[in-house]
Amino acid sequence: MNNMVNVNPQNLQQVLGETSQEKLVLLSFYSAQSPECQSQAAILDKIASEYGEHLLVATLDCDVEQQLAAQLAQQIGLQTLPTLVFLKDSAPVDMLPGAQTEQQVRDVLSKHLPAQHELLLEQAKQALVAQDLNSAFNFAKQAYELDTTNARIKLVLADICIQIHKLDDAQALLDTVGESERDAYYTNIRAKYEQALEATDSPEIKALQLKAEQHPNDLEIKVELATALDTAGRKEEALETLFSILKKDLNFADAKATYLAVIASLPDGDSLAAKYRRKLYSILY
Repeated sequence: MNNMVNVNPQNLQQVLGETSQEKLVLLSFYSAQSPECQSQAAILDKIASEYGEHLLVATLDCDVEQQLAAQLAQQIGLQTLPTLVFLKDSAPVDMLPGAQTEQQVRDVLSKHLPAQHELLLEQAKQALVAQDLNSAFNFAKQAYELDTTNARIKLVLADICIQIHKLDDAQALLDTVGESERDAYYTNIRAKYEQALEATDSPEIKALQLKAEQHPNDLEIKVELATALDTAGRKEEALETLFSILKKDLNFADAKATYLAVIASLPDGDSLAAKYRRKLYSILY
């Protein structure tokens, strides 16, 4: 993990000086002989993984670096282990002596770092730029669950929903953005939504639907229709069409592979994916 470091005489100036000019440094006075220190170290591991570039967790092992620990302890007035010292711009801004709960640590961090929903939103934006839509969706969804009133989070999540063809979700999010919050970004996302919605009912899909009605036993037409529906973002209709094929012929052409590919294209934890996996298992076993 790149935002955790062990403090020693060689890197002390860089960690407590230079690094604290750029981000919050959480200096942990630690001893392996203390069960409280070990429990708190697990909490810090978890927290460090969430705050990335905004936080550096610096551990001073008082058993290994006894002279350095004694020097710093005297400077800050340390009296017990564990102790956490929060530094910004080379100066202490908070201190937590003794064993702390995870919530107590987070309460102090919240005073000096962006809120958790803001961090998640930033991660969602970065994933979106990288075209990692699955991660972007999960980050934005977590941010929205933490703050359901934030218009910027709603719009980023709506943008992602459009790109992964969850148009109903996108519409629901856009509809809850207040008039006073409908800026240029909102207008852009709304336009993308309207364009995506229009594409869901293309002439190609209408023609294939008509052919499928006229030739109900032609499974090849149904595969073409399912593929077109999937491309247009109509995932559930695509899966239902493919499932109707598999019920008749489990090994027809590439229907099963297409079915599984549609499921795989859905975000992690999507209820639609779980539903159609169960339906497939019902005819496999």
